Amino acid sequence: MLVLLINDHLLKHTWPGFVTGKLSDVAGLVVAPALLAPLLPRRADLAAIMVTGVAFALVKTTETGAELASQGWTLVAGPSRVLADPTDLLALPALALAWWVRARSLRQPSSSRWRIIVTMPLALIAVTATSSATPPFSAESVEVDSGGRISVFTYGRTTWISDDGGLSWSQITGDHDPRPGQSAQCVPGQATRCYRIIGNRLGVEQSDDGGRTWQPSWEVTGDALERVSRQYGGLPTDLRSKALAVQARPGGHVVIVANGMDGLAIRDTSGTWRRIGWPGLRTVEVDMDPEWGVALFLAACVLFGGVGAGLRRYTHAYTGSAVAACLGLLLLLNGWPVASSDDWLPLRVLGFLALLTGGVICVVLAATGRTRPAAAAVGVLAAPLVYASVYLPFEGWARGTPESYSAAAALATLLTAVVVLTSAALIRRDARHPKHFPDE
Repeated sequence: MLVLLINDHLLKHTWPGFVTGKLSDVAGLVVAPALLAPLLPRRADLAAIMVTGVAFALVKTTETGAELASQGWTLVAGPSRVLADPTDLLALPALALAWWVRARSLRQPSSSRWRIIVTMPLALIAVTATSSATPPFSAESVEVDSGGRISVFTYGRTTWISDDGGLSWSQITGDHDPRPGQSAQCVPGQATRCYRIIGNRLGVEQSDDGGRTWQPSWEVTGDALERVSRQYGGLPTDLRSKALAVQARPGGHVVIVANGMDGLAIRDTSGTWRRIGWPGLRTVEVDMDPEWGVALFLAACVLFGGVGAGLRRYTHAYTGSAVAACLGLLLLLNGWPVASSDDWLPLRVLGFLALLTGGVICVVLAATGRTRPAAAAVGVLAAPLVYASVYLPFEGWARGTPESYSAAAALATLLTAVVVLTSAALIRRDARHPKHFPDE
């Protein structure tokens, strides 16, 4: 479990590659059956291992399985992307190690309750690391040949082809270098209508007087630009249109724009612009890691605070440990998941150790400090509600509803305040209940 925690949350992001990737799969296959076994009937260890193996195989060999896993982990761990990769099946023999560990544990004295309480949450944390998807292409130029075929050339060995004015697309793969693209072009047979890319932005200008004056025709601005920036913020690219081509079509004309990593944008014959990205490929997810980190941190604070408010003993030790755990989580999440900077690595290690040590101490003290059940229950239930109230409005913004980021922030603030104030009122009411006075 510690191998999985350290590898997925530190090493995998610092030194990505074959070794850390496969080590993650091996460690995950050892830990997963132990997480699954408590949900199954007693003596169902073999079933837990088989279910783990089948699920792992489906996720790694089918796009449907990978998509379902991505959605599941997004609910648990924030924005996540699980990739189908048949080579990961090389890790399946690790299930034999999981079986051996389980058989060995059965020969040992039964684990005490507090050990189970401590290890299960850590195991859940350990398996929540996933890989983010990066787009494999960059649209660099576009041209229309004499036969009416539109070709979009990319870095990435792939050319997108359309024979129907951009309504449908197909791919051809082969070694090539992107051809030089045009930054401006007039409509064939209509010299007064011209288009040009805006040099440093995702956008196109148009002219109706042969290029003497220009006005915006299409541009990504405001919240839409923030979403695009979040999609590609971690990649070595500047967000700008790079080339365009214009094609005369029955009923008007179309404009095809090469937008680098963001793929394509098209103006159809009706004059409507659409940012279509990469035809037939999954859209790159908006990076919601900052909001996810805030949601997770606040949820942890509410959880520790709710449980601590119900303690009858060890309150000072618990408070110090809870503060250390929360500060450790804050250090660990600072800038997550980009850990390529060596400057942040020592702080991340310190944060991880503080979170692990403080969290374990808090769990032990909560189990032995005569915690009032109602207060602990409020903390446990309020934590996921706070997480949802903070994160879900921003997740909706990432998908276009609400349109404004400020509206999402206001909604998150309102919902979180309602959850926190309600929880505080319930804990206060429980603390003042007459049944507690004889024990004080």
